[in-house]
Amino acid sequence: MMEKVIADEITRIVGEEDVIASVEGRRCYAYDGRTEGTIPDLVVFPSSAKEVSEILILANKYLFPVIPRGQGTGLTGGSIPIKGGVVLAFTKMNRILEIDTKNLVAVVEPGVITYIFQEEVAKLGLFYPPDPASYKYSSLGGNAAECAGGPNSLKYGVTRDYVLGLEVVKPTGEIINTGVKTMKGVVGYDLTRLFVGSEGTLGVITKLILKLIPLPEAKATILALFREVEDSAEAVSAIIAAKIVPSTIEFMDRASIRCSEQANPMGIPDYIGGLLLIEIDGDRESLKRQGEKIKKILIEHKADECRITEDPNEADRLWQARRVVSQATYNLNPVKIAEDVVVPRSNIPALIRFLEETEKRLGVPILSFGHAGDGNFHVSIMIKDTKEDRALAEEAVEAIFTETIRLGGTLSGEHGIGTTKAPYLGMELSPETIKTMKDIKRLFDPNNILNPGKIFL
Repeated sequence: MMEKVIADEITRIVGEEDVIASVEGRRCYAYDGRTEGTIPDLVVFPSSAKEVSEILILANKYLFPVIPRGQGTGLTGGSIPIKGGVVLAFTKMNRILEIDTKNLVAVVEPGVITYIFQEEVAKLGLFYPPDPASYKYSSLGGNAAECAGGPNSLKYGVTRDYVLGLEVVKPTGEIINTGVKTMKGVVGYDLTRLFVGSEGTLGVITKLILKLIPLPEAKATILALFREVEDSAEAVSAIIAAKIVPSTIEFMDRASIRCSEQANPMGIPDYIGGLLLIEIDGDRESLKRQGEKIKKILIEHKADECRITEDPNEADRLWQARRVVSQATYNLNPVKIAEDVVVPRSNIPALIRFLEETEKRLGVPILSFGHAGDGNFHVSIMIKDTKEDRALAEEAVEAIFTETIRLGGTLSGEHGIGTTKAPYLGMELSPETIKTMKDIKRLFDPNNILNPGKIFL
């Protein structure tokens, strides 16, 4: 329990209305989208970098943990306390400070919701591509801390590709600015890239400078259904090999399709084993050519059905199959172990075959869906809340991670490491690499104040 003198000092910094002290209120901040931690000692809603700085200076004086938090949509425990402390919730720092249409940059506070920002820049004919699945309620600061991706990653890249600069409060309280508002800038070390994806362990992001691009003139959506899941996987590899780069190629396996159909019936037959949802964008003339080429490849790879539409309402209807699947998986079992492995695109068929074999071997449902275009698969292991099932899930996770590394992949493409993947870090990174990362953490945060217990065991 936090000493009253510390709580009083924090209250003085931000104001009584921006502090949650009740147990009931604090309990909500012990969770993210998947993981449970401990109840924080205090929840604080800062409104400026100065307030964040003063709290961190106080934390170094009294040695209590500080945990930055966006909207709490993460899936690896990155924003939850594990030893109490103070949660800094950035929901009040939610202003779009500038949209510069001449230079195609924007300046925002970390609490701005991704979808709201995308809608605002679209009104000006501009586009901010990063679109994690939680884009309608996740925040830009949290997206940057986790280096979020999303379906658009295939063509447009991930969050780090759109962060030009940051205002950051270091764990010891100093406020620094990194990066630039220009398209180029190579003065000194690239600290911006260091902070993006650091999961709130190296600094607290209080402002972001984001790159924008012109909004594509048109887009089309293609839904392809396959009887065999392997055929859908081979089709993905063939599209990429043909040097066609859609903005999105999303994949769902048979079990995911059935879950989606239960939640949002679209009339997809039971015999369909694989689904691809492909989006292309650009000028209208090139759109037609791309669509024809992709349809030809899909048919060559045994697509049972192929629909193409430029109607945004119809496209939205097709996308519902993918949007509902994550929550719909709970129709199978009450507990989800969600992983986000990535393999080279040429090895997608091998990964899918391995997942099917692992499901049969262990006897627990294992679903796969996600961003097939860049090899990023969301693997959901659905279990009952029993000791036996949890042991099977742990065995499945280790097996999937081992195979992912064998196939030349990585343990996380979007979710980060947090607490849930920390035990497996050594499967991908060498002891020397991990030591270097820990040295950086100690340099920035000598008292281990900021988001302790994340990434490293």
